[in-house]
Amino acid sequence: MKAANVTWEAISLFDGLTSEQIDKIKPIFDVRSVETGTDLIREGEEGDEMFILIHGRVRITKSMLLHDMALPILEVNNPRKVLATLDGHTYPIFGEIALVDRDTRSATIQVLEDADFLVTDRPRFFKLLETEPALGAHLVMALAKRMAGTVRKGNSELIKVSTALALALSRYKTTP
Repeated sequence: MKAANVTWEAISLFDGLTSEQIDKIKPIFDVRSVETGTDLIREGEEGDEMFILIHGRVRITKSMLLHDMALPILEVNNPRKVLATLDGHTYPIFGEIALVDRDTRSATIQVLEDADFLVTDRPRFFKLLETEPALGAHLVMALAKRMAGTVRKGNSELIKVSTALALALSRYKTTP
């Protein structure tokens, strides 16, 4: 798929931008095609690229165990949790955290069907922020809102898990 076939206005990151503003953003993105079965992003690896899925399907997974952690009482065939399966119809975004802070990836993105992505990296993104400050402020705010939503969802999930653990532990009684 070519970038020309993308409905750029439908990408949530660009919501509210004019056609002229979007035209200034387009040059910082390339199209990358990735084959089925490939890990686009691997949890724990460093990265500085952000991806927008424009065609195909991906699965997002996260490890249920910390790196090098072994729990002998926990017999799990696959210690990864599927967080989501997404397709290009909604133009989902991945890698925005690494784009901003150049740290390790927080999840794995595996390509389930041949896929095409719009890709930008930290140097191109921050160059745009320097040359187009108003546009850059809009993009950074959109990313901040997205990340805030992710944190809120994570907090909610953490409460659920800690509550379930507390209930499970309260039911587990040792006999003297």
